[in-house]
Amino acid sequence: MARIRVRIVRVRIVRVPSVLALSLSAVLALTVTACGSDKADSADTSGKKNDGAPVVVATTTWEGAFAKAAGAKDVKVIVPSSAQHAPDYDPKPSDLAAVAGADFVLYAPFEPYAAQIKEAAGSDAKLVEVNLDNDADKASAEVTRLGKLFGTADAAAQWDTSFKSEYGTLQKELKDAWPDGKAPAVVAQVFSVWSAKMAGAEVRGMYGPEAVTAQQLSDLAKKKPAYVFENVHMTTGEVLPDSGAQQMEIVNYPGKDLDLMAVYRNAGETIKKAMTSS
Repeated sequence: MARIRVRIVRVRIVRVPSVLALSLSAVLALTVTACGSDKADSADTSGKKNDGAPVVVATTTWEGAFAKAAGAKDVKVIVPSSAQHAPDYDPKPSDLAAVAGADFVLYAPFEPYAAQIKEAAGSDAKLVEVNLDNDADKASAEVTRLGKLFGTADAAAQWDTSFKSEYGTLQKELKDAWPDGKAPAVVAQVFSVWSAKMAGAEVRGMYGPEAVTAQQLSDLAKKKPAYVFENVHMTTGEVLPDSGAQQMEIVNYPGKDLDLMAVYRNAGETIKKAMTSS
């Protein structure tokens, strides 16, 4: 009986660490496919609509809302609004395709992937760092700056006029809701201070974005705040559980509609409800 030899071949599987490891040629292939689809949002591969309006890709809804307020009409957002912590998001091939057709890519310095996305997609888009701060004065200045950059200064100015009017109304309503007619003493997470300022509160202390130490908690409790303005997106649970301070959950990111003003309205409702129930 003949002896049969069987040769065993060992196959080594190499795992690709992330989508950003795609070769440039593969990315370009994805881009061509996406741009040729009837479902693609962009009208053409030049990165501009037929009317010459800028195409803006924003890493999150926060940058997207600033872009919309500044007058951009074609805004695509990479990180879904459901993502609780945007910097942890892992970009997909479709994200690269969107960037490849953009005129501007908006990002924040604490987001590590914006420049990598642009480079991987081979895009000629202008990379724009956005100052993500909902402080009224800073938000107004940033929308104005972006409007000039996009060539939509008139639309940005119109938004700013409306924003300042509605913001002033919110400030008055919150002042009218002060317990006993006095500005409440509060402590706030650093990215929620803007909402305390809108409420006219007395900010006695701040914490974050780093983890709060036991000593910091002790120091904050000694300031005897009536309220804690927490940041939903970087929450660590109840900050001062034994102090008697009422904690408010402040949301910084807009929703899918990219309505920046809605962030202020929602914060106003949260604050007013807490103060009137005290």
